[in-house]
Amino acid sequence: MKRVNFSFSKNVSRRTFLKGAGVSMALPWLDSMIPAFAASSAATQPKRFVSVSLALGLHAPNLNPTESGFGYTPSLYLDKIKDLQNDMTIVTGSSHPQVSGGHKAEGSILTGAPYFPNGVFRNSISVDQYMAKHLGYYTRYPSLALNVNTNNSPSYTENGSMIPAEYSVEKLFDMLFVTDTPAAIKQQKSRLRQGRSIMDVVSDDAKRLQKDVGKADREKLDQYFTSVRNFEHRLSEAEAWAGRPKPKVNMTRPINIADNNAVIRKKRLLLDIMYLALQTDSTRFMTLHLNGNGGAIPIEGVEEGYHSLSHHGLDETKIDQLTLVESELVKAWGGFVRKLKETPSSDSNLLDDSMVLMTSNLGNASSHNNQNMPVLFAGGGFKHGQHIAFDQDNNYPLPNLFVSALQRVGLETDKFATSTGTMTGLEMV
Repeated sequence: MKRVNFSFSKNVSRRTFLKGAGVSMALPWLDSMIPAFAASSAATQPKRFVSVSLALGLHAPNLNPTESGFGYTPSLYLDKIKDLQNDMTIVTGSSHPQVSGGHKAEGSILTGAPYFPNGVFRNSISVDQYMAKHLGYYTRYPSLALNVNTNNSPSYTENGSMIPAEYSVEKLFDMLFVTDTPAAIKQQKSRLRQGRSIMDVVSDDAKRLQKDVGKADREKLDQYFTSVRNFEHRLSEAEAWAGRPKPKVNMTRPINIADNNAVIRKKRLLLDIMYLALQTDSTRFMTLHLNGNGGAIPIEGVEEGYHSLSHHGLDETKIDQLTLVESELVKAWGGFVRKLKETPSSDSNLLDDSMVLMTSNLGNASSHNNQNMPVLFAGGGFKHGQHIAFDQDNNYPLPNLFVSALQRVGLETDKFATSTGTMTGLEMV
């Protein structure tokens, strides 16, 4: 996709900063910053995508409404966030075609890449990285991959490599909002320039090699050249951002939570920072993953580890404790969605321009089943307030939702992974 040069119809530049008393503060996206051209909806107004994924699913009887369509009665979990019913869509009976393997299929959450336990697996690009590849240059960080406790992530590059997640709230906050020292900025620029010069050398070597290989290898090298050029472009963009002030936010620098079992608290804290990242237009594409390992989550009434509870085997005592944990997970996601809704943006609010997904690779963690994945999808300007119920036995392809999301950010594509089109029943307002 071509990069578009901005020309603003009004007098406020996207790079305008408020200055005073030695402090520089970047402005969030304002109406007066909307470009004069209208090449696509993504170009005229920022579109964002956030995924929150759970490695251990959500207990379906507590999540899924019994009625389909609009005006459904909220389930036990959805009742916790019932004020958001008209801002989100619940999808049941969907999954990634040709994906099995229980926990091992975790890497396919946002890629939809076919996975079989006994087969050779090569992952593909995740939907967030597909967006970032084409639209990430608008912001300081093309995308952010985050995790509650580890560097595991559902974000994958074009060649199927996982992007390690950041899980330190301190590092994340500093990266986004704490201005680097002049010495650090100088060092960062030097490293970026060095990286780009290395790419130049590699590119020259590859061009010489191209003269001595066959057609198939030339095609591979052409793909390689494209990757090199894209990487050089990203290095150039990163160097430009290195010298620009970071936005200042009204939040005290957080301290890492020492208790690794306090995943709910840490998830809420990460979501708070993610909200500020969107509000300041520091990035538009983010993923947050929760692995679910460790001991008992510090919630009154919870005595066993989260992973053990998810493998309940229909034990009512375990399900009761799991319900307490998952209720808090849903409420935390809802709190993030609610903040976006309450934040003015353009003619409406930040949620209308931000798609927020919550899902998992497991539809039933207790049986390690990858079918009937939980799907909560909010915002983005879609016609929400409904439960889209597909066949529980013959699942609908969830990658169709990703195609709808890609088109919503302005990317002209009708295919992603094993999709068959856009998601049936999910329409724009």
